[in-house]
Amino acid sequence: MPFSRELRFLLRVGLATAVVVAAKVAVHFLSWEVISLNALFTGIIAANVFLMGFLLSGVLSDYKESEKLPGELSACLENMATETEGIGLARPDIDSGPTLRRISQIGEDINSYLHKKLDMAGLLESVNDLTVQFAGLDPSTQGTWISRLKAEQSNLRRTLIRINTIRETNFVSTGYLLADVITILLCFGLVLTTLDPFYESLLFSGVIAYLMVFLLMLIRDLDNPFGYYEGASSADVSLQPLLDTIGRLADLAAKPRVVKARVAAASAPPTAAPTEAPAMLRGLVPPGDVFRLRDLKEDPARVIRHADQTGRPVLLTSRGRGIAVVQALSESGLAPEEREPTPASSNGHSNRKPPL
Repeated sequence: MPFSRELRFLLRVGLATAVVVAAKVAVHFLSWEVISLNALFTGIIAANVFLMGFLLSGVLSDYKESEKLPGELSACLENMATETEGIGLARPDIDSGPTLRRISQIGEDINSYLHKKLDMAGLLESVNDLTVQFAGLDPSTQGTWISRLKAEQSNLRRTLIRINTIRETNFVSTGYLLADVITILLCFGLVLTTLDPFYESLLFSGVIAYLMVFLLMLIRDLDNPFGYYEGASSADVSLQPLLDTIGRLADLAAKPRVVKARVAAASAPPTAAPTEAPAMLRGLVPPGDVFRLRDLKEDPARVIRHADQTGRPVLLTSRGRGIAVVQALSESGLAPEEREPTPASSNGHSNRKPPL
């Protein structure tokens, strides 16, 4: 059964401490303990612990910020996918599938980058390719949707650059160097210092060495919260929010037919129920001769054709009430010469004189 990363970390610290304790035992039996314990030695130990505390407080601030970044990446990807799907729902004539697949691929690229399988330049190029996808949606889409997509793209780019800065930059490199040198010198000092009784000195030396080595390794581990590619790293932030989002985006991009079905269902006009005549006209007007005012607006040719073919007037209703009648010209009773529009009325002008 493989050990967890935390247990491996403790074992590495324990091995380093065991080397110090073994060296202490060997030096004692060889009578090479040439340093006597004094206040200066304990002062150096206290100064080293203080320096490590300073380094630890510095890396913890970045670590706390880093814990939020995978969630922010997930939110950006989810928001872009949701907006793109919304565009497809609102405009069935727009194919949002390529953009959804591109967003899903960016999620995979981010995961590859965090595991050192893709460099930062390649990742940013993948993010910048979204601009081409958004440009394809722009001519047929409301500007507010494209603005929101580009805003999420900008947030995604900013978050990735911040992650790269935290991962590639060490916190006070000279402070790490000083802490390394002092810790090594103190371990040599513990080995060469004469302490009586011996077994008590062996215990205290081991505890002090374990504390200093543990703090030193912990600080270096916390300095890179995105060290997933490092086998010895044990303090990495969780990528579970990002992995969950990648799975959802992959399902969305892999099922364009499902998305299209949802688009068609959302954009299909509701099935109109048969139009009934108003209560006061029921029994007088055949049901087939009743049309809604909405029907006349959407398909006037159908209403006029029905009136012309049946020879019966068509009743127009609004909210269940009759409001107008459409009658074929042949059934109007007008003489043939009266059916032709006058030149003035055909041009949209009235024969009436304006008032004085």
